Amino acid sequence: MGLAISVGILADLIENDPESAQHFEADFAAANRKLAEAGLPPHVEPRTLPPLESRAPLDGLPYSFIHYLRRAYAHRVTTPGWIATPLPEDTDPTEDETLEDVAGMFESHLLCHSDAEGFYLPVDFEEVIFAEEDDTDLPGGMLGSSYRLLEELVLVAPALGIALSDGELSDEEAARIADSMGDDEGLYREIESWLLLYESARLSIAHKTAIVFT
Repeated sequence: MGLAISVGILADLIENDPESAQHFEADFAAANRKLAEAGLPPHVEPRTLPPLESRAPLDGLPYSFIHYLRRAYAHRVTTPGWIATPLPEDTDPTEDETLEDVAGMFESHLLCHSDAEGFYLPVDFEEVIFAEEDDTDLPGGMLGSSYRLLEELVLVAPALGIALSDGELSDEEAARIADSMGDDEGLYREIESWLLLYESARLSIAHKTAIVFT
């Protein structure tokens, strides 16, 4: 089992699994209630989409991988110019003090999100939206913005040796990263997580579709 990350899920389910589509429509309704409470416009999840072409050659990760990326982001945001090096195999990234400190500020959309479920929406808002204790129908209990997620991924990219041009990933650099996947060496956990999330955020914003963790 691992974390699946997708875009365009409702359009896909309407075509292939209408019963499950109804479940997600209820989840999007819950997300829209939280947007409304925050004074934000609703998200209208597309019911039809063209083929979404991701440059990431994967659609899921082991649950632990995203924590390595989160640790790298926390260090980069607190120490500009910080460059990541691989953690020893017996080190748990969730126990990193810098990660704990930055996550505890509850400001980062990358850090403040469920590891296993929930949405990033293509709605431009600054603060992570949290469910109340008695509000149990929002998947994951937190709602992030695809725009803020993309910004945070751009910030951490140099720490991982990823070259961007004006904040954008070229096809050549995406292909270079994709070709290195499967080597299980170096910063592979951070980089695989980064590419999947970057491509998800890019497609989310371009096609106005949610990023869904399941």
